[in-house]
Amino acid sequence: MKNNILQFLQFAGIALLLSIGNTSCDDYLNVDKYVYDITVLDSVFVDEDKLLSYINGIADYLPHEDRLWTNAWSPFQGASDENFFSWNDNRHAAVKFLLDEITPASANTYYNNYATWYKGIRKANTVLARMDECDDLSVSTQRTYTGEMYFFRGYFLYLLLQQYGPVAIPPDGLIDFNDEAENLMCERNTYDECVDYIIENMEKAYSYLPSTREGANIYRPSSGAALAVQSRVLLAAASPLFNGNTAYSGWTRSDGTHFISQTLDNSKWGKAAVTAKRLMETNLYSLNVIYKEATTDELPDNVPDADFPDGAGNIDPYRSYKSLFDGDVTIRNCPEYIWACQVDPRGDDSPLWISSPSQLGGGNGLNLTQYLIDAYKMKDGNDINNSSPEYPYPGSNEAHAQTGQSKSLGGYTVYTSATARMYAGREPRFYASIGFSHSFWPGTSYTGEDGYSNYEVTYYSDGTAGPSISFPDDYNHTGYTCIKYNHPEDNMRASGSVYAKWFPVFRYAEILLNYAEALNELDGSYTDEASGITVTRDIEEIRRAFNQIRFRAGLPGLSDAELASRETIREAIKRERLVEFACEGRRYHDLRRWMDAPDAYNRPIVGMNVRAKSSEREKYYTRTTLNNNLTQRTWSFKMYFWPIPKSALDKNSRLVQNPGW
Repeated sequence: MKNNILQFLQFAGIALLLSIGNTSCDDYLNVDKYVYDITVLDSVFVDEDKLLSYINGIADYLPHEDRLWTNAWSPFQGASDENFFSWNDNRHAAVKFLLDEITPASANTYYNNYATWYKGIRKANTVLARMDECDDLSVSTQRTYTGEMYFFRGYFLYLLLQQYGPVAIPPDGLIDFNDEAENLMCERNTYDECVDYIIENMEKAYSYLPSTREGANIYRPSSGAALAVQSRVLLAAASPLFNGNTAYSGWTRSDGTHFISQTLDNSKWGKAAVTAKRLMETNLYSLNVIYKEATTDELPDNVPDADFPDGAGNIDPYRSYKSLFDGDVTIRNCPEYIWACQVDPRGDDSPLWISSPSQLGGGNGLNLTQYLIDAYKMKDGNDINNSSPEYPYPGSNEAHAQTGQSKSLGGYTVYTSATARMYAGREPRFYASIGFSHSFWPGTSYTGEDGYSNYEVTYYSDGTAGPSISFPDDYNHTGYTCIKYNHPEDNMRASGSVYAKWFPVFRYAEILLNYAEALNELDGSYTDEASGITVTRDIEEIRRAFNQIRFRAGLPGLSDAELASRETIREAIKRERLVEFACEGRRYHDLRRWMDAPDAYNRPIVGMNVRAKSSEREKYYTRTTLNNNLTQRTWSFKMYFWPIPKSALDKNSRLVQNPGW
């Protein structure tokens, strides 16, 4: 059975050791980890319990997608333009990518998912090939397991494609290990071939999987999750990076085939729109809303007061958005979650730890950029640079002035009267997501008597969130952190507690914006023969999908100016995605697929002047360009993809590295 491991791993390019003895192979693979495969694989298919254990083992190869920053599974959130860390260390290695410290050799260590995800595909192939040997499976159970295997195959290849670009597609079924060594070495497939493989498997998964999952199976993929994966993959495939990108004209397979298609194909936007439409028409999902209460803020006059989804008159926009992430709604009652995983809320890997100040038990090491802060609109939907008299954004000479009054939302104080005017009158998602000086952290679950609750956090050099003597580097560099995943009652101190939380790997808001974007980029109409769905670049369709996001956020819908052209709609969608999905791991991929990354990463990092003391308010609230060893980020063409680990290249002579690496 050891041969089965090697048969699979060679397609990852890391274990084709045909000319090396078993000792070298065992040392590399650490065989103890794979003893289950080696010794008892034949017994897996004896009964359903053993088969289910094996299938659950495949699911263990799925990444912890809630680990966004510390000990993250990928560089995607940590290496976005939204943020940076207060440390350059192995637990926060994404910063090394921003600083151009990653090499193919170090990719053996940092975020090396290459072999793991191929193992997942190999195991899914094993189940598909041998599941019929399990005699006690009911027909319905076999259908569900079959759907999960197709889902796993497609999802693991999607993960590989997302991180490394086009990869080798392993053949279906079990491989003849006695084949010629050269035949067992796989060359990388093209990007479009990888997309086709993912879509094919997700379509099969869609046809087999149940539409809803309940009870102990709530975390397992549904047919809707299979469509959501397709929606994300097809939107990326239609985007400029992968659709007719001549910058990759010299990157080809051995037969001369381009890894990235050199021919622009507008119909790819049609395929993306159809897939989003299919999921929307299941009527299984909707945006999460919490209905209006006594503590709900009044809407600005220019926001429609009709009931959602035609307006925001009957909802609480702050709680509707905030509850998606802070534990106020659960995976069992949130209609927006298409597929979600549970967060380890108290662990050092959790989003809460790195963002929370040390006085509340956190790491105090996450820094958001001023660019993200400025993307949030004023409460009436106006840009901060074009604000209205009703909700003005102060000039630089008034930005530091105190508001003079505290602000409460959803029954909790979100900031104190000492808060700067530059943070007043902003849209609800701002207060649900952004921590700034004079933010109020209730932390009311704390039961101690030494003041670690109802905490007013400040990031002045002598502020309440300053570093401790023991950890002098644990301080905020920009004056902003992410509070999206922090419930007001959360307190990571020993006597405190933290709400159970779920991270939405796919949520319905993404599907709506995918649909709007794909329609906007489509020329004319597109008809999908399989589903019979026709999509057209229809402004009202774009408006209807997009405005659900705006109304849920308590904002006015798309304006006539935003709807004036394809370009203005495109810019509105880009900005909406930045704010709606802030610190969810999507920005990294959006910047690349749009080919906006060079501008984003070459933009100076700006924040507040955290070297100023609390007595120097005006100095603190002066926009300051950061220029230190954590913020000297760089961008080069190679950074569109993570490098293939050198260990993989060493084992497979037919693999080629990503351009520039």
